[in-house]
Amino acid sequence: MKRVFPLIVFLITLSVLGIIFIQMSWIKDAIKLRQNQRNQDIELAMTQIKENAWQLYLLKLGNVVPLNDDSRMYYLQDFTVQTLSDTEMKTIIDNALKRYNIKEKYEYCVLNIFKMPVMASVGYKNEYLKNSITTQLTPEPDKAKMPETLQLYIIENKNFILSKMGWMIGASILFTIIIISAFALTVRTLFNQKKLSEIKSDFINNMTHELKTPLATISLAIDALTNEKVIHDSDKVRYYSGMIKDENKRMNKQVEKILQAARIEKQDIKLNLQHLNAHEIIHKVSDNLSLQIQEKNGTITLKLDAPRHTINADEVHFSNIIFNLLDNAIKYSGNNLHIEVRTAIVNNMLAIKVSDNGIGMNRETQSRVFEKFYRAHTGNIHNVKGFGLGLSYVKATVEAHQGKVNVESSPGKGSTFTVMLPIV
Repeated sequence: MKRVFPLIVFLITLSVLGIIFIQMSWIKDAIKLRQNQRNQDIELAMTQIKENAWQLYLLKLGNVVPLNDDSRMYYLQDFTVQTLSDTEMKTIIDNALKRYNIKEKYEYCVLNIFKMPVMASVGYKNEYLKNSITTQLTPEPDKAKMPETLQLYIIENKNFILSKMGWMIGASILFTIIIISAFALTVRTLFNQKKLSEIKSDFINNMTHELKTPLATISLAIDALTNEKVIHDSDKVRYYSGMIKDENKRMNKQVEKILQAARIEKQDIKLNLQHLNAHEIIHKVSDNLSLQIQEKNGTITLKLDAPRHTINADEVHFSNIIFNLLDNAIKYSGNNLHIEVRTAIVNNMLAIKVSDNGIGMNRETQSRVFEKFYRAHTGNIHNVKGFGLGLSYVKATVEAHQGKVNVESSPGKGSTFTVMLPIV
C-alpha cells in the first residue's frame, strides 16, 4: 500500500497535467486557425471589392457584353474610383464584407500614386493608415495611368478572436477546472482513506490491548479459584470474585465507550435536560479524580467565579464532559501536573476552562483533536491508553447542548479546553 499510493498519485497527476497541456495546445491551435480563417476571409473580401468595382466601372463605360481577358485589361488601364460615387463604393464594400461574414464597422480611403486621398469615408482618419488592410485597385499598376490603392480599416477590438471564441475557451477552462477539482478531490479522498486506515489500525490495536488486560486478569483469577488451597478459603474466594467483577465492569465500560461513539456518529444523543448547578458537578467530578491526580504528585485548583452557573443540561452527559476533560489533562501530563478549572460568564454563556501544564499540542493536533479515534502523538510517552473517543464525545455532546468547545495549546506549555454552555 505504501508503494501503490504514491504511484496512484503520480499517475493521476501526470494524467491531469497531460490533459491540461492538450487543452492549452488545442486552444492555442484553435485561436491560430481562427485568425488564419479571418485573414483569409478579409483577403477574399478585398479581392471581391476589386472585382465588383471593376465590373461597375466597365458597365459605366457601356461594356455590357462579356469581354475576353485582353480586352478587359485594356479598358481597365484607365480605371479610377473617381468614376464611382461614394454610395456605390460603400455598397460594393458592404456586399463583399457581408458575403464573407465580416460584420464589424469599417472606414475606407482610396489613395493615388502620390498617397493623396481621392475618395474616403466620412470617419476615416490619418492614424488608421498604419493598421489598414491595403490592396491595389488597378489591375496592373505598372501599366495603369492612375494607380490607386484601397485602404480598408476594420474597427475591431484587440482581442477580437478571443471574444469570438469566448464560449469555447470558457468551456475548455471550465472543464479543465472540473478535472483539476476532481483530481484534488480524488487525492484528498485517498489521503483521508489512508488516514482512516491508520486510525482504524490504531483503534483495533488499542481495543485489543484494553480488552486483553482484563481478560488476562479474569483468566488468572479463575485459575486461582479452581486451586484447592483457594477454593476452601472464603476470603480469597471473595477477593478473586471481586477482581473478576471489577475487570468485567472495566470491559463493560470499554464496550460502552464504543457503543457511545456509534450513537454519536448517528447523531442519536438523547438528553434528559434539567436545571443543574454546574459548580457542584465540577466539584464532584474533580473529587472523584483526586486519587489519580495525587498519584502523579499533582494538584487541581478550582476557580469557580461565575456569578451564574445554573445550566439546562443532562447530568450524566455534563458529568462525562468534565470527566473527559480532566482525564485527558491527567493522561497527557507528566508528574507534578497542575490542573486549573475556571468558570466565567462570556456572552451570556457559562465558560468552563480546563487548563493543564502537560505536553501540549501542535497546530495539526489541535485541528484534529476532536476527531473520532484520533490520538495525538506523544513522543516518548507510550503509556497513554484509550480509544481516542473522549474528546470527540465532548464535542458532540456540547454541541447537542447548543454549546461549543475549543482548544488553545502550545507544545510543552500545556493545553486549555474551553466549553461554552447556555446558562438559565
